[in-house]
Amino acid sequence: MGGGQLGRMSILAGRHMGFDFHVFEPKAGATAAKVADRAVHAPYSDLEAVRSFAKAVDAATVEFENVDRTAAEAVEEVGVLRPSSRVLSVCQHRRREKEFLRASGFPCAPFEVVEARAHLAAAIERIGRPCVVKTAAFGYDGKGQVKVTDPVEPDAVWTKLGAPEAVVVEAWIPFQAEVSVICSRGRDGEVVCFPMAENQHVNHILHASIVPARVPAKIAAEGAALATAIAERLDLVGVMGVELFWIDDRLLVNELAPRPHNSGHYTLDATATSQFEQHIRAVAGWPLGNTDLLRPAVMVNLLGDLWLSEHGPRAPDWSALLADPTLHLHLYDKGEPRPGRKMGHFTVLDPDPALALARAEAHFTSLALHPRLRTPRP
Repeated sequence: MGGGQLGRMSILAGRHMGFDFHVFEPKAGATAAKVADRAVHAPYSDLEAVRSFAKAVDAATVEFENVDRTAAEAVEEVGVLRPSSRVLSVCQHRRREKEFLRASGFPCAPFEVVEARAHLAAAIERIGRPCVVKTAAFGYDGKGQVKVTDPVEPDAVWTKLGAPEAVVVEAWIPFQAEVSVICSRGRDGEVVCFPMAENQHVNHILHASIVPARVPAKIAAEGAALATAIAERLDLVGVMGVELFWIDDRLLVNELAPRPHNSGHYTLDATATSQFEQHIRAVAGWPLGNTDLLRPAVMVNLLGDLWLSEHGPRAPDWSALLADPTLHLHLYDKGEPRPGRKMGHFTVLDPDPALALARAEAHFTSLALHPRLRTPRP
């Protein structure tokens, strides 16, 4: 369910294992549908279409967690959904996710839930500034959130967030690094984690993932233990990205994503089994694959800004990247490029992590991805 690049890469990873794939995606022309055996185009509110889709497959899964719960439950009425509608419900809603983490004893930033704009100012004062005010429902890539550093007019913040039903006021964490662990859990309860990634963001969108993360071994082990415990607590079946803040000698859980995760794209080239193959294995009830890191890696996102110039959209020249024998380029065939839209990524491998990072950033600079570096040539 879902037609984006995560679905596309999952399908391509499952092809060599002999699986057929159907895609349920409201809009025609989605990138996952282009590589599927069958595509169903209907809104998620069309529950009969959802049930028909579910009856036609042996197991259903998702490539994004914001599938409406009613649609997810409709799948479960007639078939199998992995991860379950309960897992999706927890992870697609910031309030439920934060409350799940706190109730389960998992470390996370202090937060309060506010259900009326009249109570927002008091909650901000209790949590303290700086803090982040987030819409309680949905949100990704920094969408639906406002950082508050000075006294503000609550009405302005509430309006900027689109007058939501509720918000989460969360303490600002002065982290040393943002890291993530991709874990997978099979139907038999086996949990396997991929090596921790260190993540760098620009404008709230993931720019690069560095693997192995430049953290103490104790922190890497703690991240894997946290991810494992969360997967078990959720009774997850599939792959999940666990985003974490590293602060001194501890980790705080930031967000959960019960599907393949952007920070796990490096696994396509750098681990024995990719996160996408692992997800298909778990959903199908197959044994999980080996997740050993074959070589240090740096993954860099390619956003739609790269395609845009004063003369209109154009494909970049990939010659310099492809001349590097250590670089692997992945393009998603998503059609129209837009600012901030993820159009692809590349991964650089090297036995020396510092050299991998240096080469990746050099290629990034040459493509003028970062607006602070230089503007794309016409």
